[in-house]
Amino acid sequence: MGEVPESHTGWTFLTNHARVLVSIADDQNVRIRDIAARCRLTERAVQKIIADLEQDGYLTHIRQGRSNAYHIQPGTVLRHPADSGSTVADLLRLLAQHDSTPQ
Repeated sequence: MGEVPESHTGWTFLTNHARVLVSIADDQNVRIRDIAARCRLTERAVQKIIADLEQDGYLTHIRQGRSNAYHIQPGTVLRHPADSGSTVADLLRLLAQHDSTPQ
């Protein structure tokens, strides 16, 4: 716990916000610690990203005992002007199609 993930240099196609959203889409009851490990981020960074996503209406959560259940708002439009009209559901569907395509 509290371990700093190995850093990455260079550019990537997906933002950390997209990676966290995909992790939550895969398991709406996922723990922050597990998201951090999967995305190679610190738990604090994941908490900040989740707060950003909630603040802008992409995500909500319900407290269930000691854990959270997240709910993605699939109709929320992506923020960048070049993505005008595309929704979170469109993005997740595209990424899921890529994951299910045989290599």
